[in-house]
Amino acid sequence: MEQSNGPVWSPQPRQAIFMSRPEYEALYGGAAGGGKSDALLMEALRQVHIPHYRGLILRKTFPQLTELIDRSREVYGRAFPSARYNDSKHCWTFPSGAKIYFGSMQYTKDRINYQGKRFDYIAFDELTHFTWDEYSYMFSRNRPGGPGTRCYIRAATNPGGIGHGWVKQRFIDPAPPMMTIRRPGEKPRIFVPARVYDNHILLNNDPTYLDSMQMLPEAERKALLEGSWDSFSGQVFTEFTDDPEHYYDRRWTHVIDPFDVPAHWRIYRGFDWGYAKPFAVTWTAADEKGRLYMIKELYGWNGNVDTGCMMEPLAVAAKIKEIETQDPLLRGKVINGVADPAIFQKTTGQSIAEIMEKERVYFTSGDNSRLSGKMQYHYRLRFNEDGIPMMYVFSNCVQFIRTFRELTYDEKHVEDVNTKGEDHLYDAQRYVLMENPITAPLPAKPKPFRPDPLDLGLNRR
Repeated sequence: MEQSNGPVWSPQPRQAIFMSRPEYEALYGGAAGGGKSDALLMEALRQVHIPHYRGLILRKTFPQLTELIDRSREVYGRAFPSARYNDSKHCWTFPSGAKIYFGSMQYTKDRINYQGKRFDYIAFDELTHFTWDEYSYMFSRNRPGGPGTRCYIRAATNPGGIGHGWVKQRFIDPAPPMMTIRRPGEKPRIFVPARVYDNHILLNNDPTYLDSMQMLPEAERKALLEGSWDSFSGQVFTEFTDDPEHYYDRRWTHVIDPFDVPAHWRIYRGFDWGYAKPFAVTWTAADEKGRLYMIKELYGWNGNVDTGCMMEPLAVAAKIKEIETQDPLLRGKVINGVADPAIFQKTTGQSIAEIMEKERVYFTSGDNSRLSGKMQYHYRLRFNEDGIPMMYVFSNCVQFIRTFRELTYDEKHVEDVNTKGEDHLYDAQRYVLMENPITAPLPAKPKPFRPDPLDLGLNRR
């Protein structure tokens, strides 16, 4: 990008890689300081020579756009001296007639503000601040207003936030970085990693930046400096441990290898209802000491993040009955069902619980005390001095493991789990935990102090 007296802005090597990608979706970042916002801003200029081109750059709330808009004034105005920014419309208009808008989507309902509009280029800054519903809705707005434009979506983010789980599942888990993700019926997408070490301008301008990052708490440092997607600020259950090396001995890990449950152990079935959102079922065994083992799960999603498979209650009950009559761990067992109290409500006609009883699948109303239920998780996840917790999860419960570790705190109810996240299996199991409450375990005893015999008597000299 140049003006008469030289370049206004030039991409750094990693930014150039991101901006050159041909995929329909591309996510840039994974760590702080990689020059992500600049890349999104400059990429928006690629087609401003086309009169009918429209670009849109989004942040979650409008106040968060201030820094982006200020940065655009620095570079857009220098690169295109006759371009004009309209403060009331939050829009740049370029000499050709092309426009770039700045927008926000603080609440999911705000997506209707973009209904009927079209944008060739859509960029999400800090993508993990958005929900899947908000992001996916904008696919319908990504369409051309005339010939000759390219329609595509770009995003940048750090780990953490309400959207951490779906972003990780969509861009991080399916393939290694820099490998195009291709799935039937979907357009290609890619994750382009960037770390602060890729931003030479930042490090030259602020040599102490790395020192500041090293001072952050461990989870935040791993996410922002190292780009770790397994540890991030705002994660609720940081103590949850999935260590395959200890699946067999069940020490210092919550996830373990499945085993044949003794016939006399009690079995509980937890249930959280969902139709447009996923329904969730967990089966849990309790041993003689009250230790719980989640042995099986059923997750009613369609394969898309936090999206239900829209099964009717009777069909869900039939599926539960089928599993409990065929699974060797459950067949012939007395199963105690406990569920979300909402399934007993009668709005019109029969309640969901009454419908499911037609398949002889029964539930009692669970204790829906959210904070108490959350604390039961914390109590049970705590390891004793031998590395043994009061709750295990079989490794085949993959959806619980995935969604549980990605739960974040609610910004308003700061002690509670954010219900906008994928919390359905968490809730189903929470009812089971509240059916089997335990008291807070005592802290592990410190190892007894044994003085070094060589030190004895030194203070008597």
